[in-house]
Amino acid sequence: MVKEYYPAFGIKPEFFLSTRPEEFMGKKSEWDKAEKNLTSALKKEKVKYEIKEKGGAFYGPKIDIDISDALGRKWQLATIQLDFQMPQRFKLEYVDKSGQKKTPVMIHAAVFGSFERFIGILAEHYAGAFPLWLSPVQVEVIPVSDKFQKYGKEINSFLISAGIRSQIRESSESLGKRIRTAQNEKINYMLIVGEKEVKSKTVAIRDREKGDLGAMKIDKFLEKIKKEIADKK
Repeated sequence: MVKEYYPAFGIKPEFFLSTRPEEFMGKKSEWDKAEKNLTSALKKEKVKYEIKEKGGAFYGPKIDIDISDALGRKWQLATIQLDFQMPQRFKLEYVDKSGQKKTPVMIHAAVFGSFERFIGILAEHYAGAFPLWLSPVQVEVIPVSDKFQKYGKEINSFLISAGIRSQIRESSESLGKRIRTAQNEKINYMLIVGEKEVKSKTVAIRDREKGDLGAMKIDKFLEKIKKEIADKK
């Protein structure tokens, strides 16, 4: 999961095997077995990794996954821990296929670590300029004036019904100020609608990075951004 999900966010994970600390629970033989199992898993997945000596939790060794944010700072996010101790302490049991009672081994897996920390790191990683597929607001509809609010609302409703995260900026501020605000908020696409767009049943498209892209029929625009979302651009 880690190898699949992190690259989707443009983040390269680094893997570490964290071994037995100075203070630990259980027997050394159990720790040796757990470390051997995690090593085997890393090699089976053909994962390049380094050792974090004595970096394990007090109840078991672990695979730590670190990432570097946009500022080059390293963060430990995901972790996969092999725990022989807690099941024994809680007297957990299962019955195997031969009818014998056995103590399970617990796997602690946190693919994204702390979700709040992950969101914070993502925001810094992209400097707030999220790719289209990930943006909280993908499109903003901006009517030139109140006279075109109705058409703007129709466009906004159409996009929302198609599964696009769209909003309309209804405001008494000038058109230029509303466009600048949307640009500063790093909205991926701004759709400007005025008299010309109402007559031609189109939208004037402004890309956050490329600027003005010209007019386009709304169904064509929807087709365009749905492909971008599917391609995770």
